[in-house]
Amino acid sequence: MKWYLKVVRDNYANFEGRARREEYWMFALFNVIFVVLSYIPFIAGAVMESEALMMIGGLLLFLYIVALFIPSIAVVVRRLHDQGKSGTWYFIGFVPFIGGIWLLILMATEGTHGPNQYGPDPKGDLIQ
Repeated sequence: MKWYLKVVRDNYANFEGRARREEYWMFALFNVIFVVLSYIPFIAGAVMESEALMMIGGLLLFLYIVALFIPSIAVVVRRLHDQGKSGTWYFIGFVPFIGGIWLLILMATEGTHGPNQYGPDPKGDLIQ
């Protein structure tokens, strides 16, 4: 949870620096959990045939997605920086069929050891 809060609170719109794999994947995990949880009122409204509850659930989901749009892009850009790649590599995800897979592989790839043009190694002295 600390990685999710770090992205949302400390690095909300920070596109500079580097992000470790752990920071990206923990953010992604909690993001998926919160999106699934925000579907609960929507689904409950559908089951109970309550349009008001469905609208509240839909509104919660919409607000969450809008609020996390910028930090989601920022953490991907910082993750790319950790590998020594420019943030423009983010757009590789828009290539049909293989772009999303390629970006997923980049998110799973280990970053460069030591400092690079985007800043110091986020692992610091953890690597020997």
